[in-house]
Amino acid sequence: MHITEPARQTPLHGEYDVVVLGGGPAGLLAAASAARNGASVLLVERYGFLGGMGTAAGVSNFCGLHANVHGTIRQVVHGMTDELLDRMRALDGLNEPHLILGKIHAQAYDISAFKCAADGLLRDSGAGVLFHALATGMARGADGDVDTLFLETKSGRRAVRGRVFIDCSGDADLAAWSGLPFEKGDAHGGMLYPTLMFKVGNVDGARAQEAWKTIPALMDAAAASGEFTFPRRGAIVRPQKHDYEWRVNVTQLADADGGAADGTDAESLSAGELEGRRQIVQYLAFLRAKVPGFEQAYVLDIAPQLGIRETRRIVGEYMLTQDDVLGCADFDDSIGVNGWPLEMHMAGDVKWLWPPIPESRGYNQLPYRMMLPRRDAGAARNVLVAGRCASMTHEGQSAARVSGSCFAMGEAAGAAAALALKAGTLPAELSVALLQARLREQGAFLGGQD
Repeated sequence: MHITEPARQTPLHGEYDVVVLGGGPAGLLAAASAARNGASVLLVERYGFLGGMGTAAGVSNFCGLHANVHGTIRQVVHGMTDELLDRMRALDGLNEPHLILGKIHAQAYDISAFKCAADGLLRDSGAGVLFHALATGMARGADGDVDTLFLETKSGRRAVRGRVFIDCSGDADLAAWSGLPFEKGDAHGGMLYPTLMFKVGNVDGARAQEAWKTIPALMDAAAASGEFTFPRRGAIVRPQKHDYEWRVNVTQLADADGGAADGTDAESLSAGELEGRRQIVQYLAFLRAKVPGFEQAYVLDIAPQLGIRETRRIVGEYMLTQDDVLGCADFDDSIGVNGWPLEMHMAGDVKWLWPPIPESRGYNQLPYRMMLPRRDAGAARNVLVAGRCASMTHEGQSAARVSGSCFAMGEAAGAAAALALKAGTLPAELSVALLQARLREQGAFLGGQD
């Protein structure tokens, strides 16, 4: 059953060269990069802060900034990402990198520092932002390209017009509304499972020490005895900036059929939030009963939303694959690199697949074409897609969905949009050499001989 709404006139909020949907790592750098390159930019964000999964979903840990290069771990994502990290350090909100699984580095941070540093980076770039604005649809122009993005705000329904749109929604919302081709999940529709992140406080850090090394065995023993049950193996429990505060990545949210909760379905999201908090209460009981140093711990914070790893992914001019990640692939149209392995959140577990270490250089290049939707007949030509909804296979996306790759894609998408407008061409027809030269000028590492 459907209800017919009355026709209405929608107020125009503004007209811009570039409109970016979503303020996560990809959207933040896309907006800042486009503005730095001379475009008038509006970033549309549904929350009152930036950071995406890194803030709203409580991730508090940058993955993919580093790669294991022939046995030596080094940072491989630079450019405007370095500016963001410097701002976070100045706020005393960025930890030194720490070792993950003995093979690669991740970097923990304070969520408030990320929010404030992101504000400053965006403001100083000259880009505008509209918070508390939920995108709900789009309209095409006479040429078939996207002309208008419709928003629901506390000021009522609004319209935003743009010349180029960059979809950094994470769910490929704008691309899907535009009729651009996309995939969802693996060959059977199965997606990576979401997690509801939380933090615990009042941990005795001196007694907890390196508890992340002993917790997996303690979980196995507790499960074997029947005293506790867990939604998945592969728990990640690590200290934050101060060792009395730890972040916990252990919940796993499924639908009634056992498949991953769907981040594009309101009922599935609602059920996932409830189940996630139930799992948090149970896991805290385990920590207090079984893990030294956690006896007096309490739930300090629960993320405002589920951490969604995968929903829609566009079908672009190129799809990044598992073989590309494991084989450390090169591309002539590289706009950055990914150094993170395949991280497959499967039912009840997490499966990791790595490039050969230390034999390989540990990273693959990211092609510009993975942000260009496939140019089918009648498809909108003025849309770029960056972040975890860019063009990747299910397996490839499990690696390049992380923040490091999203930073790289976002900076490149923003620069490409601005440069294409200056050149009077479409993003798909932009000179890749021109884009690469600009990214190098901005300090980005593109791999290869850089």
